[in-house]
Amino acid sequence: MKLFRWLALWLILILSACQLNNQAPITILDGNNILKIESSERVPLILLTEAGIAPQPKDRVLFNGSAVPMDQPITTNNPIQLQLRRAVTLTLVTPQGEQIIQTSALTVGQALNEAGYSLNVNDNINPPAETAITDSLTVTYTPARDLVIYSGDDVINIRSAAGTVAEALAEAGIPLMGLDTSSPLENEALPADGQIRVVRVYESISIALEPIAFDVEVIDSPEVPFGQQETIQPGLNGLAMVRTRIRFEDGKEVSSETEDGTILREPQTRILAGGSKIVLAPVGGEVPYQYWYATEMYASWYSPCNSGTGGCSYGTASGARAGYGIVAVDYSIYSYLAGMKVYIPGYGLATIGDTGGGPIIETAFGVPRTKWIDLGYNDDALGKLSGWVTVYFLAPAPAEIPYFLK
Repeated sequence: MKLFRWLALWLILILSACQLNNQAPITILDGNNILKIESSERVPLILLTEAGIAPQPKDRVLFNGSAVPMDQPITTNNPIQLQLRRAVTLTLVTPQGEQIIQTSALTVGQALNEAGYSLNVNDNINPPAETAITDSLTVTYTPARDLVIYSGDDVINIRSAAGTVAEALAEAGIPLMGLDTSSPLENEALPADGQIRVVRVYESISIALEPIAFDVEVIDSPEVPFGQQETIQPGLNGLAMVRTRIRFEDGKEVSSETEDGTILREPQTRILAGGSKIVLAPVGGEVPYQYWYATEMYASWYSPCNSGTGGCSYGTASGARAGYGIVAVDYSIYSYLAGMKVYIPGYGLATIGDTGGGPIIETAFGVPRTKWIDLGYNDDALGKLSGWVTVYFLAPAPAEIPYFLK
């Protein structure tokens, strides 16, 4: 303030010696105060001093609405009206922090320009740049940044001061829609590297009809021959509608998910009557035997000296001599079948009288041990019958049918 007073005094001394006594009416507006003086001076700073007004360094003078230098004379002989615009405090908030500015600028944009900021049309200024400054004010200023947006094969370059990715995409005219996503996510701040990737996402629904297999229930019937079955109720497959949701990103399938099916028709159980009635039947041909049950079994063979023991063994589980006419089954079912007579085409009549290694056959050939039979031969007459054969269980039938034959 002292500097301005000395400057005003110096100007008064110099100019008063040179100017003619040409008094003119001067009107000075200082806020709500209106001052009128007469002076021959034309320098605003001297006129203000003559009016008893001490301007501050950031204040400015307006002449006919336009800013004029305080220390330069106004070249007019008309009455002069000056407006002193006092500096106010402008609090500027930027991404770098907060700054206090003393300004007498007319608008926010003018204040920022005078503070050294080069404004761009894409900058974010709140309140806007054209806002008049009438009192102390807080201004938020976010300068626009260069952004690169990748959307499919398109590369879009923009400048934006958006606060979030979603706002920047909207400014670029490529907003996210539906299931679209972005990296970074739409509610996140703009990335430090300025790169945004848009992923266009859509889903399609595939609908298919699939059968539901029916269950089978077997009930015992004394009216049906053992080993046979009769249909009491036919089975009916159910029907389900299955929806598969397929996800595409930028036109490429990335995943599919099968949703829970909707049952359109419940399956109907097939009910069968399983025979428990023993009915004897002839084996057929010239074979003079009757059987009560026939089944397919996987046959292997052995003899006393070809039993895998490393020597000759004539003993059996039944005590009979090993050889032709004695067949073996797995040890787990031997107690149910021991002593039963069977007839095997290609082999002949035999008695179940020995046990063998059903688990070995089960592992090597995948044959259930209850479906395996080992045919005994004499060492001097090896028939070596093997593979699947029909085994007829001959009369008489046992009082109780073994569980694994049912």
